Amino acid sequence: MTLDILDLRNRAQSSFFEIFEELAEGAIATDSASRIVWINAKYQKFLGIPASRNLVGRPIAEVIPGSLIPRVLDTGRPILLDLMEYDDRWCIVSRFPLFDTAGTIIGAFGFVLYDNLNEILPLMNKVRRLRTALSKAESNLRNGERRSRYSISQFIGTTPGVLEVKRQARAAALSNLPVVITGETGTGKEILAQAIHAASDRATGNFVAVNVAAIPEALLEVEFFGAAPGAYTGLGKQGRIGKMQLADGGTLFLDEVADMPPAIQTKLLRALQEREIEPLGGNAVVRIDVRVISATSRDLAALVETGQFRADLSYRLNTYPIRIPPLRERHEDIGALAEHMLEEIAARDGLRSISISPAAIRALQGHGWPGNVRELRNIVERIVLESGGKDIDLAGVRALLPQPAGIDPPRTARPIPLPRMAEALAALESDLMRAAMVQAGEDRARAAELLQMPRSTFYAKARQYGI
Repeated sequence: MTLDILDLRNRAQSSFFEIFEELAEGAIATDSASRIVWINAKYQKFLGIPASRNLVGRPIAEVIPGSLIPRVLDTGRPILLDLMEYDDRWCIVSRFPLFDTAGTIIGAFGFVLYDNLNEILPLMNKVRRLRTALSKAESNLRNGERRSRYSISQFIGTTPGVLEVKRQARAAALSNLPVVITGETGTGKEILAQAIHAASDRATGNFVAVNVAAIPEALLEVEFFGAAPGAYTGLGKQGRIGKMQLADGGTLFLDEVADMPPAIQTKLLRALQEREIEPLGGNAVVRIDVRVISATSRDLAALVETGQFRADLSYRLNTYPIRIPPLRERHEDIGALAEHMLEEIAARDGLRSISISPAAIRALQGHGWPGNVRELRNIVERIVLESGGKDIDLAGVRALLPQPAGIDPPRTARPIPLPRMAEALAALESDLMRAAMVQAGEDRARAAELLQMPRSTFYAKARQYGI
């Protein structure tokens, strides 16, 4: 009896799909990375694409700009009976996520249900005008780049550690809980923060990033809370809006939050508890609704224990921790990362598709990558530049992979004049800083940590030595 029921259910599902495909004006399916895995002839005709053209493997965003399939993949929720405009034609579309038996998203389906909307053309024109007005209003509110540029599906990797990061990111996107993303420099903490924002119900709000370590302490208060007109010399009549007010209704991203000075920690804690700020030099209180995502490459718990970071602020920020594993813990992802980077570089620079050989990928996997994904990106960019956009082989990778640190052989055996002590020390210091920059993947903050040098000192000397 059970087998009969299962057979009946399978037949019903198959018949439902066949009928749905027949009634629909087009159907398409993607994998979990938003790449097309199937599209029927009716949909290609609807899109005006010759049936002879193979679309399998292409990102859906390239074929259907503005497609909401990536959102379905990020949220795991269907979008039913949605209006879509394509090439000045309106249609009704439904999109559904696909799950495997373990409940993991493996792809999505989209169906064009109806494309003859002439009867409601006046309404469609009104919708078009409203969308244009909304886009213009949002552009004015953004004040530049205030939108997320990444989605969870763009966080490349299939190793267990990365899949767990993606699972946690999707869970975080369903709430407004504060998140702290930890991981070494260059692992992609801001990319993940933007992806969480984009998948949340705050996606239409601003994503405002503040790099705490890069802003002098004297300016941090104004950066966070803004300043009233006349608060200090040189400030315009309009005053200055702080980042917390800019992020109202959206997400505030605090990069390198562990480097926040104690005085600012106290004021930030109060602002988050009371949900209000008071601009510098002003008396008016501004109410705010901000979701905070923080990131740090340092051990926040250890800083709390030593008194360098407030425990109560740590509890407020670190409600939902997410750790991104370093690249050395997920070497299997390096091939996919490199290929993704090559696709982006080729599209950006107008190059033909660039391939990378298996031997070259193995060579990349053999490197330690102290600078993580940022260092990998730097090396891939340089390899493409050196090769002139040609396919990448083992020789091309070996030529540019950083070599293990060692002692350089003397340049000459002849006696040379000895420099003054100050000059010799400056030259040694400059060489050490340059070596640290290479090891840190050109990240100054990480290089300063490697040399155990205060960041302000490192930045000043970097300017002095032209690093």
